[in-house]
Amino acid sequence: MKHSLTRRSLLAGAAAGVAAASESLPTRPFGKTGAKVTVLAIGCGNRLWMAYPDQEKGVAALRLALDAGIRYFDTAQAYGDGKSETWVGIAGKDRRKELFYATKTPARTADEVLRRAEESLKRLQTDYLDVLHIHALKDDADLARIEAKGGALEGLYKLRDRKIVRFIGITSHAAPHALARALERHDFDCTQMALNAGLQGHSPDGAGYWKKPVPGRPAEFGQALPPPPHPGASFQDVALPVAVRKNLGVIAMKVTAQEGLIGAGESKAAAHTLLRYALSLPVSVATVGMPQLDFIRANARFVRSFKPMTPQQMSALSNRLAAANKVALDRRFRDHEDA
Repeated sequence: MKHSLTRRSLLAGAAAGVAAASESLPTRPFGKTGAKVTVLAIGCGNRLWMAYPDQEKGVAALRLALDAGIRYFDTAQAYGDGKSETWVGIAGKDRRKELFYATKTPARTADEVLRRAEESLKRLQTDYLDVLHIHALKDDADLARIEAKGGALEGLYKLRDRKIVRFIGITSHAAPHALARALERHDFDCTQMALNAGLQGHSPDGAGYWKKPVPGRPAEFGQALPPPPHPGASFQDVALPVAVRKNLGVIAMKVTAQEGLIGAGESKAAAHTLLRYALSLPVSVATVGMPQLDFIRANARFVRSFKPMTPQQMSALSNRLAAANKVALDRRFRDHEDA
């Protein structure tokens, strides 16, 4: 298939979005875009390409997700160095009109964005992308590179103008304040951020210490803060309100902290409880890695009968999980590489 980055029209049926709700999982509006997406997406990072031992099994898992009603596939150029996009392209090639493809670029220059987008189109066996995100915003310095003249944002605007990409976005799992600034400043259609009950209250110094830093002193000698979680410094408290005010499509990720929050006892919760928390937030879709076929079936069943938590239930869960997990999660996602 030949692809051109000057192409001016989408394939027939692309604007219709996902398949009818009777065939898919329940849907929600994707912000102000006019599209609707299934409330559950399958995450195609290492919970796909590392969990399933070969292409045949990985593609089978994706096709099971399709059969279960999932229509949103969340992948990235860096996932398995293109392996994930390739598997998604194979699994969905006969059902592209039903599907919503979101991929992400690590590129930080416009030229590289355009080049890598061409590669994504080939691997995904498509002539357009539903979403292209700038992948993994790290901090304010990273944001400056993205928004500079000739930076990645310029490339995304070009792709959207040329209708190669329907919607543009940006993701982050480590920088709530930088993400909020990016959303305030620029014309994104959507955003993807780390949202789970254990992440409430991002540690104030960004390094996992529950103390206010004092200039010139090690963080552990800083001024003591009240007990965690600390409101006002998590993605949920800092970046999500900006996205909601601007009516962006919001994708929740790290819903289970890559299964790290799943388990018994006060410091853990059931997978469906964590998913319920995420979908009780003002989000369009939750993307979840599902490294076992049974996870795909169970999550799809759950969202068909989803009922939102009350604010009181959400607060109780986040207070419990954040107190036990917040410091470790801050450190983990600060250094986390999506690949």
